Amino acid sequence: MLRRPVLAAFAAGLGAVPAAHAQDSPTVFAAASLTDALRLVGQDWAARGNPGPRFSFAASSALARQIDQGAPADIFVSADEAWMDHVQARGLIVNATRISPIGNALVLVAPRSDARDIPLARGTDLLALLGPAGRIATGDPAHVPVGRYARAALTWMGQWDAIAPRLARADNVRGALLLVERGEAPFGIVYATDALASQRLRVAGIFPAESHVPVTYPFALTRRAEGHAQARAFLAFATGAGAQPAWRRFGFRIAQ
Repeated sequence: MLRRPVLAAFAAGLGAVPAAHAQDSPTVFAAASLTDALRLVGQDWAARGNPGPRFSFAASSALARQIDQGAPADIFVSADEAWMDHVQARGLIVNATRISPIGNALVLVAPRSDARDIPLARGTDLLALLGPAGRIATGDPAHVPVGRYARAALTWMGQWDAIAPRLARADNVRGALLLVERGEAPFGIVYATDALASQRLRVAGIFPAESHVPVTYPFALTRRAEGHAQARAFLAFATGAGAQPAWRRFGFRIAQ
């Protein structure tokens, strides 16, 4: 029952595309945190004379579920390994194409007017920083990757039980960023690259690497695009050396 509305909404979002062009242009479903960088990668690809990719950006969880329901994605890029595992377990990707070429860091952001640097260590009392009604914005830990990383980091700090009731749970990382930019939350837990993209916020603290599993971005060709030459070529470009300047420009870490 869900499949038809999901596909209709997706088609409306992309707009009408001539059939011949649609056959060549790969459709990429990608995590919201990749919006700016992946658009630049797509521009670089098109500047080389290739059909420009079409993008759908949202929470990895939402995209994985759309793919599961039959949405026409050629490439899937998740903000964590778990949602790629989800589609792989259902036989929806070409396993041999799965690769995690970039990574990120998890940070605490605050408005630029708040100049405090907050050490994020075991025992740091974040609740005291929030005051009587303040909240921390992040993705919903029930399904959004950044929220899952946040939950792991706060658990490592010994703060999860205290902070969980005070989370402002967003549908994706860009939504969490917006809550802090609007002043609806004094702090947010987002990726370092999202903090760099904001003109209104600053990094108040960086969560230690040992506080959560590494933030990695797996890419893969979907099973429906197994014979799609342009999709394969764009995937190779986006995960190879040609795209690294764009990833670095937006603050992503290149896997060694």
